[in-house]
Amino acid sequence: MAGQPQLIDLITDRLAAWAEELPAAPPAEQLLAELVDEETDAVRAALDAHEFAEFDLDYDPAEKVLFCYFDFAGKPCFTQAVLREAQEVQRMVRGLFGDRADAEPPLRYLVLGSRQPGVWNLGGDLALFATLIRDRDRASLRRYAHACCEIGYTNATGLGFDLPVISVALVQGDALGGGFEAALSSNLIVAERSAKFGLPEILFNLFPGMGAYTFLTRRVAPGVAERIIMSGELYSAEQLHAMGAVDVLAPDGQAVAAFYDFIGRGGKRYAALRALYRARRIVNTVTLEEMTRIADLWVEAALKLDESGLKRMLRLVAAQERRTLRRSA
Repeated sequence: MAGQPQLIDLITDRLAAWAEELPAAPPAEQLLAELVDEETDAVRAALDAHEFAEFDLDYDPAEKVLFCYFDFAGKPCFTQAVLREAQEVQRMVRGLFGDRADAEPPLRYLVLGSRQPGVWNLGGDLALFATLIRDRDRASLRRYAHACCEIGYTNATGLGFDLPVISVALVQGDALGGGFEAALSSNLIVAERSAKFGLPEILFNLFPGMGAYTFLTRRVAPGVAERIIMSGELYSAEQLHAMGAVDVLAPDGQAVAAFYDFIGRGGKRYAALRALYRARRIVNTVTLEEMTRIADLWVEAALKLDESGLKRMLRLVAAQERRTLRRSA
């Protein structure tokens, strides 16, 4: 037993000499900075590798926020080109995560806004709907509706894979029909006071079938959701905030600042918000099956529209186009 301390001393001396030969470990702050730089480079490389005609992307590396602004090349609604690029944006962001399960994700927030003054998104492509309905093109209507459902579901559920990214609708301007549905699919809705929301489908004897019922009934009581759907009226951001459908009400021109105030700088509230929205999905689970089954009901209802309903739909298209022209003049 007397020899044990000598052996311990020998091992200790050898380890000390070996440690002196190793390069000094970089401080934790340096390691964190290098990790942030690598993640920033990966995000910027992904952005550089993609070109979008319908979206304008802006990255905040300090807060790990990717702003995706509608920057409509054509009509300020969900044209087929907008749908394709929205899916491409989601695939690009999903690719940033790879197969990693890092405690600190490459992105914390995916924010959907709009560059069009006064317009966030005016919803479905009604002119296309009218053409497809008149042509009795069930397959194309169904394909369009399911694409909208897939985008909404992906936005609502951590890019469809419960990834640790929080989706945000930054609503500056009007969100109507499918635009309102897209905003509702976000985990967090920040809206400026002048923003207007509405579901006009009932005005031409249809109903919003690509997420409105799914997402609205998870934010307000089902009876309230049905009144909003059946009214065909415009609602202010302030009204929806009072109902609980809008999370953060911002002064006009201050939506971005209100978003940052809500989430806290330096990822201050990210962990709590991430856990909260995961808990919401556990309690009120959203499934793609539910959404596409409702969309299929919408397709069948759309195909039953008569000529008077189609004419009302096209009058709404004309009104939207006139308003868009006035705002851009």
